[in-house]
Amino acid sequence: MPGASERSELIASFREYLEDLKDTGVDCLELPESTPRGSSITTQIQKMAPDTARVPSSPAAMIAVTETLADIRADLGDCQRCRLCQKRTNIVFGTGAHDAKILFAGEAPGEAEDIQGEPFVGEAGQLLTKIINAMGFTRNDVYICNVLKCRPPGNRNPHQDEILTCSPFMLRQVRAIRPEAIIALGTFASQTLLQSKEPISKMRGNFHDYHGIPLMPTFHPAFLLRSPERKRDVWNDIQLVMKKLGLPLQKKS
Repeated sequence: MPGASERSELIASFREYLEDLKDTGVDCLELPESTPRGSSITTQIQKMAPDTARVPSSPAAMIAVTETLADIRADLGDCQRCRLCQKRTNIVFGTGAHDAKILFAGEAPGEAEDIQGEPFVGEAGQLLTKIINAMGFTRNDVYICNVLKCRPPGNRNPHQDEILTCSPFMLRQVRAIRPEAIIALGTFASQTLLQSKEPISKMRGNFHDYHGIPLMPTFHPAFLLRSPERKRDVWNDIQLVMKKLGLPLQKKS
């Protein structure tokens, strides 16, 4: 039977685990009607935890509990949770390394993404690929996704209820991948993830905290297509991320 110190640590870890579940949309856990006499606190907790996120036997391991991207994609299914399902062609979940050091987060799929079912494959996506390559990576080395998984009709701005419905999946993706840094592309993604109304021009160039992960807001590649003079700003932001992660700085081509 665990000692008092271990029980306290276990309970504290489980409390943190419950807070994480709340952030991802889990409102409650079913409690057993009665607990068998002599059962350990770990066993009791395991019986209360969802099957998709079983609690291990040690407190240290509990902190590391997470679901996989495959689990999240299966839960998303043929999503009908908001009106965006009515006109979409494909759900655009995400692509790249499941253990990526860097995660790129955009706003929502565009027309090309909706057709192909992959994020950032249109003209703006081609520019993002060039940025990733200039960092010394390929698209397979990083992870790329959007806050929304379905294209808003006519590329309109997302509605608040659509954000509230879909953004928890983004958080779950982050927790599954555990990147060392997040690069938020554009005003919408940055404001949504950071729950801020600050313009991207004020947020960029500085790291912000996103559930314990450093997040760097920067301009969206689509904006750079219209304002190529701001590419230098984006590259400066990228260099800050590279430096923070201890990665070799690349010279911009």
